[in-house]
Amino acid sequence: MCVTLVTVTPAAADPLDDCTATEGAVVAVDFGPFGGGVERGCDMTPTTGYELLHEAGFTTEGTQHDGPAFICRIGLGSGTQYPTTDQESCVLTPPATAYWSYWIASPGQTKWTYSQYGAMDRKPKDGDVDAWVFGGTDIGGTTGRPAFTPDEVRAGGGGETPDPGGTPTAAPGEIDVAGAADWVDGLLKDGERVVDDGADAPNYLLTTEAAYALAAADPESASLGKVTAFLAAHADDYAYAAGKDQAPDATAAARLALVAEVTEGDPHHFGGHDLIADLMDNVCTAGPESGTPEPGCTAKGDFRNAGYGDGQALALLAVLRSGTVPPAGTVERLTQLQCDDGGVTSILIRPGEYCDGDPATTGLVALALHEAGGQDTAVAKARTYLKKAQRADGAFPGYTGSTTGSIYATAYAAQALRMLDDTTQADAAVAWLSREQLDSGGFGFEEAATDPALYATGPAVLAGADTDLTHLTTKTPDPTDPPTTQPPTTEPPTTDPTHPAGEGPDLKKGVAYLTSAANLKQGQYYGDGTGRADFGLTIDGAYALAATGLNNNKLRGIVDFLDKGGKDASSRTLQDWTGAGTKYALGGSIGKAALLAEAVGRDPRSFGGKNLITALDEAVCKGPSKAPDRSCAAKGAYTYAPSVFSQSLAVMAQVRADEKAAAREPIAYLEGLQHKSGAWPSLIPATGDSDVDSTAIAAMALDLVGGEKADKAVDKALTWIAGKQLTDGGFPGAAGNSVNSAALAVQGLSLDAKQYAVQIAKARKFLAGQQNTDGGFNVAEEGQRGSDLRASTQAVGGATGISFGTLERSLTGTTPQPTPSPSSSTPLIVTPDDSTGGTGGIIDTDTDAGGSGGGALASTGVQIGALLGFAVLLVGAGWRVVVVTRRRAATGDRI
Repeated sequence: MCVTLVTVTPAAADPLDDCTATEGAVVAVDFGPFGGGVERGCDMTPTTGYELLHEAGFTTEGTQHDGPAFICRIGLGSGTQYPTTDQESCVLTPPATAYWSYWIASPGQTKWTYSQYGAMDRKPKDGDVDAWVFGGTDIGGTTGRPAFTPDEVRAGGGGETPDPGGTPTAAPGEIDVAGAADWVDGLLKDGERVVDDGADAPNYLLTTEAAYALAAADPESASLGKVTAFLAAHADDYAYAAGKDQAPDATAAARLALVAEVTEGDPHHFGGHDLIADLMDNVCTAGPESGTPEPGCTAKGDFRNAGYGDGQALALLAVLRSGTVPPAGTVERLTQLQCDDGGVTSILIRPGEYCDGDPATTGLVALALHEAGGQDTAVAKARTYLKKAQRADGAFPGYTGSTTGSIYATAYAAQALRMLDDTTQADAAVAWLSREQLDSGGFGFEEAATDPALYATGPAVLAGADTDLTHLTTKTPDPTDPPTTQPPTTEPPTTDPTHPAGEGPDLKKGVAYLTSAANLKQGQYYGDGTGRADFGLTIDGAYALAATGLNNNKLRGIVDFLDKGGKDASSRTLQDWTGAGTKYALGGSIGKAALLAEAVGRDPRSFGGKNLITALDEAVCKGPSKAPDRSCAAKGAYTYAPSVFSQSLAVMAQVRADEKAAAREPIAYLEGLQHKSGAWPSLIPATGDSDVDSTAIAAMALDLVGGEKADKAVDKALTWIAGKQLTDGGFPGAAGNSVNSAALAVQGLSLDAKQYAVQIAKARKFLAGQQNTDGGFNVAEEGQRGSDLRASTQAVGGATGISFGTLERSLTGTTPQPTPSPSSSTPLIVTPDDSTGGTGGIIDTDTDAGGSGGGALASTGVQIGALLGFAVLLVGAGWRVVVVTRRRAATGDRI
């Protein structure tokens, strides 16, 4: 019996005793479900979570369909790998109730969090501990945690938290506050407002930053008065965009109130509004869990429409500075954002959700909690976190895992540390900032930046002036405390500074990124991180190119590769991925490929050597399958379609092929999955969650179906999606404030573009803010920076607003692309009990189940599951990989 799976064997593991609380990383694997215990291993030089697992002495095996990137089995040394072949075939991705889930804990953390990144993308640090547990979890990672604590498996037996970081040894230095203020002054248009390059409308947020900086540098600045008057005159535009009588944007109202307080004005009478009363009158009394969610609320105690932790903190500061006692719930809400290690996350998470702090937010929230009083424990934890996060040269990174000094993070941290009398650390931070100041007087976002940015310069000026938003005033500048200004969550350091504000992302640059030689292998496909073709991601890229029409020749290269049986280096073709014609036919994958054929004018009944429409018809389930067969979730589902994404793509493919009658049951099943709220769940069978991405793709499918029932379902879906939009224009998704979710929301809302024009514009601006200088996009607003190919395919295509149901791009006039010579060698793939080697394909050898032993089905990395989706722990995909695994389907391997 030959099963071509990949087993990764370990190198000689570092002795466990070599790892300490401050050196090396530890990984623990719980073999309890298989009659074993918790086994630990050490890696003194961890690079990725994947390497940590192997360098610590463990072996892994992938699935036949997804390859080694999806961890299906884990073993210790030369011992048995679990689950065994009789427990799990590892042909396709395991179910969400039985897989190896990945958990992490940083130094000082006493609780596990579900990894936000896949094992190949996670970068463990000294003192970190990882855990792998077999079982199941939910989308948010709030269930299925390890039965043991991080301290119980840490190096040295755990129980000890490393001491705070050492005293920084940076050389002294001072910021040229006056020079920075001159640079800020020079940015002002007509001496009163900030306008982004290429834009006409003012940037109100940055205009408030300019006010704070001018007040800190020169309380008598003539420009400061003009800026303040301008903001007062445009309070409605900035803080009350929804209407003068509606709840304000809490962050905007707070910023305006602070401008008034800083300049000795009255926040109760600013721009025709009582800003403090409006903030106090709009405190959330409940979150979505109440069953009757309030608009703009993520939990009880939120200032409505605050959106992020910085907005909550700024609103609290504004209320406190006015002499008003804030509702206790607003203070408690800030403490709920603090992670176990003392850091504070920028996201308004709910208790139990993934928590990843950053120095900037931690500094700002520490200021707010210190000012509120009675929060000594939380402030002390924040202080410890900041001292640990500081580099020896005085700088602070912008986010977990970064090694690059961040101007805004260092400025906020310096302000908080000075307030807490940690003057040595604060002085070192300011000294580092002084060495990053540019000749123009301004500051860039990050270490060694050459272009100044106001959002970074503002907080640096306050840090250099030894003040903060709790004490800043033009009456009596206080040089002994630090400011509270949070980095704009809508414009991260990686934002392309040349992109016009208010517009969408630069699609030309996005397409250039997608078609670059570094990404598009041989001009034909995208890789999965293990040297294989990722066919699902490749189709996502083709969708994006088809939507933009900006490089039709490259699009044709991809389509020809897929259509004409092109093989990757392991001799796998598109149909090895879809499984068409085999007992492992994946309905969502077949639908995804067929939909591409239809979009570019190819025949889906003869694409890649298969009649994909017939294959789809045959993949419609007659009813639920019985265990252990998990091919069919229900009548009308498609075989091995694990998500609403899969279902929706396949429905669209059938309907576009004039097979509406054949799609009747799948359409009915999709309609039946919709919640009363209008949302759809992510997974099939449904888990009860509500997901923006899945709701958007389902709405596109039913919009194509048409009819009174479908139209009503679409209307409810769009209303629900619009209500999930965050204040910066983004949308919540599996990775946080997600690029992927925002792009899909644009596509969904564009089904009624006139009705949702405002939401679409905000979402496209959010996407522009997440585009990097290389043209690619971040995965989410928070977390690890850097362009991600999966997120970029969705962002580029989604920003056009074109539904997958109507996507069309003619290839007429294009020319065939050069076809590279196929690889002369096929990787040797050997299973634990088979020394003969594989052929690069997946051979169906389940003869015990009545199979014939035939039917090639190639493994392609992170397919089945989805952009951050079906591939649960798709080592390279990202966090909720597993449960989210079967969640996103159409745009990044969501199926």
